[in-house]
Amino acid sequence: MAREKVFRFKQFSVRHEKSAMKVGTDGVLLGAWANAECAGTVLDIGTGTGLIALMLAQRCNAKITAIEIDDDAAEEADENFALSPWGDRLSVVKSDFVDFAESCEKKFDVIVSNPPYFVDSLECPDEKRGKARHTSSLSFENLIYGAVKLLAESGHIYLVTPIEVEAKLDSIIADNECSVTHKVYVCSVVGGEPKRVLWEIAKGVNECECSRLEIEKERHVYTDDYISLTREYYLKM
Repeated sequence: MAREKVFRFKQFSVRHEKSAMKVGTDGVLLGAWANAECAGTVLDIGTGTGLIALMLAQRCNAKITAIEIDDDAAEEADENFALSPWGDRLSVVKSDFVDFAESCEKKFDVIVSNPPYFVDSLECPDEKRGKARHTSSLSFENLIYGAVKLLAESGHIYLVTPIEVEAKLDSIIADNECSVTHKVYVCSVVGGEPKRVLWEIAKGVNECECSRLEIEKERHVYTDDYISLTREYYLKM
């Protein structure tokens, strides 16, 4: 019998059989770091399995809308939501985000996304995984433009991206009359070069705080900062 593909956290579980993108460190980082505690409404763009939406639901009382373009992933996210303690506050919308942003009249206090990021690389041979990971399915320009359109005046956008797109994304954010309020440079090991960036974005002109997060001291030995960030979720933290 095939092994069940379920990732178990302290307060919920995530089945990731159908979604092209499985539970991974990027999603966990964003879900643990994004500040949604005071939000009334949250939007998760490209929810995949629903991981980030579930993590935020654990920490806040907001109504959370999750957008997903892929049929199988949307179905799986809906199943994961229904099995969680917060199913009444979580909903999946099967839609292309550009279409959703154009038609939606609602504003959101917090918008999160672990977006596609293979900007200039070859398409992934797995079509579904490629769509989930490649910006041909959702460009950074369309992501930021749509997110800003849907963002409440005092709201925040939270993203996680590779370090390689930092300059490009800085420019796109500025073009949309927003600014970065916080960047966290994420390093896999202590003393290593940053591989990822966590972004907090708001409307208007704001000063940017920069910080650094190191995940491991050595293989499977985690730093105090990473443990502190994720201990509410991981079973063994």
